Amino acid sequence: MPSPQTPIDSPFGYRSTARDVVDNIDLTSKTVLVTGGYSGIGTETVRALAGAGANVIVGARRPDQAKEVLAEVEGATTVLPMDLSEPASIDAFAKTVNEQVDALDILINNAAIMASPLARDARGYEMQFATNHLGHFQLTARLWPLLKAAGKARVVCLSSIGHRLNGLDLDDLNWESREYEKWPAYGAAKSANALFALQLDKLGEPDGIRAFAVHPGGIATPLQRHLTMDEQKAMGWYDDEGNTHETFKSTEEGASTTVWCAVSPLLEGVGGVYCEDCNIAEAVGDEPHLASGAYPHVRDEGTAEALWHKSEELTGVTFKG
Repeated sequence: MPSPQTPIDSPFGYRSTARDVVDNIDLTSKTVLVTGGYSGIGTETVRALAGAGANVIVGARRPDQAKEVLAEVEGATTVLPMDLSEPASIDAFAKTVNEQVDALDILINNAAIMASPLARDARGYEMQFATNHLGHFQLTARLWPLLKAAGKARVVCLSSIGHRLNGLDLDDLNWESREYEKWPAYGAAKSANALFALQLDKLGEPDGIRAFAVHPGGIATPLQRHLTMDEQKAMGWYDDEGNTHETFKSTEEGASTTVWCAVSPLLEGVGGVYCEDCNIAEAVGDEPHLASGAYPHVRDEGTAEALWHKSEELTGVTFKG
């Protein structure tokens, strides 16, 4: 069952870096897979885990760019092409991974798009939901036998404080009967990421698979590519001189909670929780005054189960093996 949504005594915090988290942790012989591990906090996630000895596989929509970016990363990295909005690409990627490794110790569902104009994949599915959630749902299903084979695997799903914008409309997940709005669509996709981790942990626990949702913090990365500078200034992310808000994290700091969830011994026997700042986040009410914490709708087990069934219907994919 999901662990309590209650902070624990963690030695790391808001300004900890990914390298801080893996200091003195040996990941030699461990296999890790990171989606989007060649941009923003994804790169720093790969850098920290590979530097700790892990064999890191990176799924990349732009593999040539990924190879160039990761060429200077110390440690073992392998780049394979994958587009999370293309089901055939996901299957081809997963097939290659299954052929190359016998087990997968850590899966980090990191890749995402944010607040993009309305676009649809080849199936007609709204692109933020299709990429951020459905693509990772399908990928995780295809890698399920490898995660089970590890005996004690972890899955980290990148959510966001954006989950607090709104929950899900389970009857219109693809914005077919409503006028599309980019931010509510992002909030729904990020809520889906957290709910996926909740249900995934419930199903995976008997096989030693634990799942975590992560809010990495505010970081200036290419994730904001669809936003104008004026929009970002209006939200307080940048001042008039182009400086980020003092609460923003560096990419190294932004990757820390992802890495903490992937490797921390403090999380042995724990799962299904939403984490931030290298800790389990506090469960908060519907209108908290602090810019932190997990809203009730991403902790709702009934919604998580309903989303799971909807995701199976939309993708035609079930978890087997």
